[in-house]
Amino acid sequence: MSLHHSGLGGVSPPGLRWVSSHLWRIEHAFERARAAGKAEDDTRIRIFFVAALFAAGFLTLAVGATRAALFADAGRSGAAWAGGGTARADIVDRNGELLAADLPHYGLYIDSSEVWDVDETRRSIRRALPEVSPQRLEKALHYGRRMYVIGGLTPAQKAGVHELGLPGVIFDPEQRRVYPLGHTASHLLGFADTGGQGLAGAELALNDTIRGAVANHQPVALSIDLRVQAALEDEVRKAALEFHPKGAVGIVTNVHTGEILGLASYPDFDPNRPGDFSDADRLDRAAASVYEMGSTFKAFTVAIGLDTGVATPNSTFDARQPYQLGYRTIHDYHATHKILTLVEVFQHSSNIGTAKLAESIGGDRLSSYFEALGLTKPAKVELEESAYPLTPKKWDMDAVASTSFGHGIAVSPLAVARAMGALLNGGTLVPLTIRKLAPGDRPDGPRVVSERTSAEMLQIMRANVTGGSGKSANVPGLSVGGKTGTGEKYEPSIRGYSHDKQVSSFAATFPTDGSVDAPRYFVMILLDEPHGDSATYGFSTGGWVAAPGVGRVINRIAPFLGVPRRYEPKLITAQADPATIGEGL
Repeated sequence: MSLHHSGLGGVSPPGLRWVSSHLWRIEHAFERARAAGKAEDDTRIRIFFVAALFAAGFLTLAVGATRAALFADAGRSGAAWAGGGTARADIVDRNGELLAADLPHYGLYIDSSEVWDVDETRRSIRRALPEVSPQRLEKALHYGRRMYVIGGLTPAQKAGVHELGLPGVIFDPEQRRVYPLGHTASHLLGFADTGGQGLAGAELALNDTIRGAVANHQPVALSIDLRVQAALEDEVRKAALEFHPKGAVGIVTNVHTGEILGLASYPDFDPNRPGDFSDADRLDRAAASVYEMGSTFKAFTVAIGLDTGVATPNSTFDARQPYQLGYRTIHDYHATHKILTLVEVFQHSSNIGTAKLAESIGGDRLSSYFEALGLTKPAKVELEESAYPLTPKKWDMDAVASTSFGHGIAVSPLAVARAMGALLNGGTLVPLTIRKLAPGDRPDGPRVVSERTSAEMLQIMRANVTGGSGKSANVPGLSVGGKTGTGEKYEPSIRGYSHDKQVSSFAATFPTDGSVDAPRYFVMILLDEPHGDSATYGFSTGGWVAAPGVGRVINRIAPFLGVPRRYEPKLITAQADPATIGEGL
């Protein structure tokens, strides 16, 4: 006699093996009873046998049912939460703060063929889950077979419905990616689909890493610091609410490692429900948008002039009259009508002086340096969204003059951050990264300017904050340096640049003192088409709408980054004067 339990894949559980062995003994007891002529014993044994058989059967069914109830969900969900399938590792910031995680959720199904009371089931589910679509619920209650009703139910929601004891209501575990901080760092984090595939941001860029880390039970650490991120987002949002731009960007990087410590794009979205937001909300303007940056580019042109030996900080440029270059005339937004040193060209953001410097540099050298600085390619960073720039087709003198002060070339804010890093870190171009690097790790990169040029640029950028267009970004004790940028936007309807539509920014670094290899950070805020208000006398240039926010970001994040404040003589700056408003370019 043999027993098999096909429901367990042909493998007899220990309980059945015990029953089988005892039945073998009982069967042999029959034979012994017959041989001894003891009919009563034979009968008693047969009664015991039948009772034992029924008991064993009921015991097996009970064990099987209990096993199914306890472990069926675990068996099904194992594929989802183990190393394979759709599972994704947690994402944390550089300090281990949770940014994204897989949490158990459930889908609710209804098998209408098993529903006893349609009205009661409808009322109970609507009461327990008001978010259920009435139309979908009604369809499921009359579908004739199993139908999906709603997903993403938390364990508590599942338990609430399960306790109602509604026949025909079924739950299946399902993948659900959760972003506990909502809108925070949404563009950098991105989001994943229900199948466990990253679709945007870090979730897409590091998709294989995030999925592979599940097996090691290790979170994936990003480069951002949530404290820096929060301060950056707050100041970008404040600027956006005050000046009403189409969009805004904020970036904080470590210039030596290329780590992105904070990235903000406004407007933002909630990655828990990305489908509820528009394409414009989900657009990562730091990586995926390109802008004609305006005077921010003067930092690159001045650095190139210094590095090629074309100019020194004391070289002079005649800005007394507009500069005639071929068919076009180059003006200064607020003309000084003076002969300016190179430092003063930078401080007053003189288009005339910068164009004359670029003409001396020449098209071949200028374009070669722009290429070496990574400005003619997408910013080197893991993000798939990193956009291609728009560059001149021909580097004639018109293109040389325009690009020298940030027109005629459109790049992403991340590309600016990377190139600025090379000017500020001693002269090497390192890739940007959204991954946390090991302490002390400084990636290698090609040298693009000399250490001397880098040191001079730190001094020149500092001079621009102490006595130039960036005064409103100064933070006592933190030696802030920077460059304003105001790029007029090309308007196809007028076939020219609009004076009313601008891209206004401030690109800063701190601290500027110390050696070129000392700890140093880059901070940038950009507003796309801001509108001035009474506090800015109606002006919307970078020095007015972006620089103050950058200064506040630096003031807030310096303690988190371990940057000490040092004593410095108090700067004496006059009250803002509309007559010098052009210094905010």
